[in-house]
Amino acid sequence: MQALIVRKRLEEPTILRFFAGLLIETHLLRPTLPMNLLPRRTFLRKGTAAALGTAVAATAATACSSESTSPAQQSRTDNTIYRWKMVTTWPPNFPILGEGCQLFADWVEKMSAGRMRIQVYGGGELAPALEAFDAVSYGAAEMGHGASYYWAGKIPSASFFTTVPFGMNGSQMTAWLQRGGGLELWRKVYEPFNLIPFMSGNSGMQMGGWFNKEINSLADVQGLKMRIPGLGAKVLAKAGGSAVLSAAGEIFTNLERGVIDASEWIGPYHDHRMGFQKVAKYYYYPGWHEPGSIFELFANKSKFESLPDDLQEIIRAGTRWFHVWATTEFDAKNAETLQRMIEEEGVQLRAFPQEVLDAFRRYTQEVLDELTASDPTSREVYASYQKFQRQMAVWSGVSEKMYYEKLETR
Repeated sequence: MQALIVRKRLEEPTILRFFAGLLIETHLLRPTLPMNLLPRRTFLRKGTAAALGTAVAATAATACSSESTSPAQQSRTDNTIYRWKMVTTWPPNFPILGEGCQLFADWVEKMSAGRMRIQVYGGGELAPALEAFDAVSYGAAEMGHGASYYWAGKIPSASFFTTVPFGMNGSQMTAWLQRGGGLELWRKVYEPFNLIPFMSGNSGMQMGGWFNKEINSLADVQGLKMRIPGLGAKVLAKAGGSAVLSAAGEIFTNLERGVIDASEWIGPYHDHRMGFQKVAKYYYYPGWHEPGSIFELFANKSKFESLPDDLQEIIRAGTRWFHVWATTEFDAKNAETLQRMIEEEGVQLRAFPQEVLDAFRRYTQEVLDELTASDPTSREVYASYQKFQRQMAVWSGVSEKMYYEKLETR
């Protein structure tokens, strides 16, 4: 009986942890959490936890002899310090994405009371930027951050989990992954590589890219050398252009030296920080190729599952915080930066001609048809994507679309 009482009391911190989770959710928009938000020691000093400590001390011998320790109970008494490495596809200290990785690492360390410590490495510091996937898959690092379409060469279906040209916007992509079965498919796709993915940021609608020549018709796309990843690269190739995939740190130099004629990147804030306005004349919109790109944090699956339960949950909660924080940073800073570039720096905005957009849309469907015909996994993922997109189209047609067309205050 005494052992049963102890076990019941041992479960009480789970309730505390539940209410702690509610507090976490209400603070998701803060870039950092106060040290006193959920410090583990605070719980252990007060109320039920204090009584629990007394009860456990008094009955430990009986409990240990008659009951085995559950993983959840073990995680509360495990003082092991777990030291992980995170490799990223971004340059060191890269705005929002690299910055967010460091904030995530700091957040996890605070929430774990120092038991989980993650060292963040920019692209090229521990592993080449575009080899982060392999580094984590093989266990050279425990965690990585990037975008799934970077791995489309080895996983054809990976592009769907970042973005699809002319596809769903950022909020719709998040909804598909979170509520429409997309995340389950994503994890199924990554499982053979011993990886588990998490959403961690959404760029929102991107820009069409920086060009050193004007695009007045589809003929101007012929022979165009452009840095563009994912499914958009295949669309450009069908239109007669040449797609190049290069790491972030190489784009400026490639534009400056004429290695490429154009480059998409992300949006006004990041593009300006990279200095593209200094080496390219025209800034095109809309970002037909990336209407709402999801970024990923991926962990070595074996190592993640070997963590105590509470640390696994802290990482999950941390990725949700990261996702919301990064998404809001993109929106706020893109708006501010675009206005400054137009008013103070004379950046020339250009809209893609409708002829070009119509052709890109046709080629997009051809690319998707070919991909799903040749790869069963892509066919399964795209079926889920399409089903959710059709549902969202009905709703957005009477909500957001109508708002922008009829109600928005200019």
